[in-house]
Amino acid sequence: MASNPPGTCCTVGVKHDGNSTGADIKVGKHDGYLATPDPAKAHKDTAILFIPDVIGIWQNSKLLADQYAANGYLTLIIDLFNGDPVKLNPPQGFDLFAWREKGTTGDNPHTTEYVDPIVVEAIKWLQTEKGVKKLGAVGYCFGAKYVARHFKSGINVGFMAHPSFVDEDELRGFKGPLSIAAAETDHIFPNEKRHRSEEILKEVGQPYQINLYSGVVHGFAVRADITKKDQKFAKEQAFIQAVQWFDNFLL
Repeated sequence: MASNPPGTCCTVGVKHDGNSTGADIKVGKHDGYLATPDPAKAHKDTAILFIPDVIGIWQNSKLLADQYAANGYLTLIIDLFNGDPVKLNPPQGFDLFAWREKGTTGDNPHTTEYVDPIVVEAIKWLQTEKGVKKLGAVGYCFGAKYVARHFKSGINVGFMAHPSFVDEDELRGFKGPLSIAAAETDHIFPNEKRHRSEEILKEVGQPYQINLYSGVVHGFAVRADITKKDQKFAKEQAFIQAVQWFDNFLL
């Protein structure tokens, strides 16, 4: 593994204030959220696929998508979970692995067999419905695995924040520029996994970047407590890291 499986830290965090400005849409039968840039600032034929953590499409992910759009990128968040995301800060005893294998209802799995086709459908929708020719992807926590897995499906440039459940072969299979934002304290993407990821990306031979942010834990790029100065700074800098990466390698 290039990162460890998800844990409790994948479900906890702080909801952020703000008013989202995008639109709730459907991509086939799946829910989506589309943040559209000002036409005068939009990057032509270019978009970002936002592959979320287990909380899915919610306040914080919508606000992040809006920020990508404010920087000129048409941005689509896709619901990976068929309407069954994890609630923020779930009750004690919530079994994330049981949810992944069977879903909340027991008949709605969220394993790669079920998630992969949703990601592929989202990519094809952006290409056919929106005319996207250059596609970046951001993957937060759970979503990072699917950034790695879908270079082959049409993702050109990638960004991951605090990745989980990424296999070494999946990371090795991403043949484009890839940027990673890592937390200082993260048992899912600890030092040894981060250093192993550096070795793999060096072998791949594409441009790569791994930035380490002090004073934060897994999930900081989406669910940080922004009333805390160090967490707010790290969250904002991870977003800037992603935008600058796309500005340099996607445009």
